[in-house]
Amino acid sequence: MLVDKPPHLLVHPSVPGNPPTLLDGLEALCIYELANGGQLSLINRLDRETSGIVLVAKTKEAARELSIAMEKREFRKSYHALVWGWPEADAFTVEEPILRKGELLESPIWVKQMVHPDGKSSETGFEVVKRFEKATSNGDRFALLRCFPKTGRMHQIRVHAAHAGYSIVGDKIYGPDENCYLNFIETGWTSALEEQLLLNRQALHASGFGWKDQDWACPLPADMEGFLKA
Repeated sequence: MLVDKPPHLLVHPSVPGNPPTLLDGLEALCIYELANGGQLSLINRLDRETSGIVLVAKTKEAARELSIAMEKREFRKSYHALVWGWPEADAFTVEEPILRKGELLESPIWVKQMVHPDGKSSETGFEVVKRFEKATSNGDRFALLRCFPKTGRMHQIRVHAAHAGYSIVGDKIYGPDENCYLNFIETGWTSALEEQLLLNRQALHASGFGWKDQDWACPLPADMEGFLKA
């Protein structure tokens, strides 16, 4: 089963008392299968703020087969991202190793990743779908990119896009200032954060998924579509 996860929705519970998650909704949807011996397993997982396609196995057997396929990198995955700036080339690749920043330097954000020679090999392809202008307080040139991760490191697309000089709109960690993330944790979303980030989440959408002879796609969510048109 493939579902189009909206932004701001956790895929699965992380601590007791969390708000409803994608997995909660799927369990309600698949109550008949679960009552007859089924078991739900999320094959790919998206960050809370990232929207788009999530692949779900409904049996142990399917989960085993799909997990092996994921380990072998048999799936074709693509994303769309709204970024600051106009890339000079219509297509480019970032092939830079990534590791957690805290392994080398002090970092107030435990999950933050960085490009470093000692990291794990990582590769992301980018294609420019559209360049456009939009008057904002911190820049007027933006682009819609299609992103093709060849590996699956944490925050890979966000790190590689920022490393190339085109950070993703709304990204609290890899955008204009990592303090945006720290401020958000402390105060929640504010007008000051909106002025800096423009969108209340990173504008990253898992738009394409393929395996064997099948390919699936889902359109841009309303917030990204609205940013393009406004």
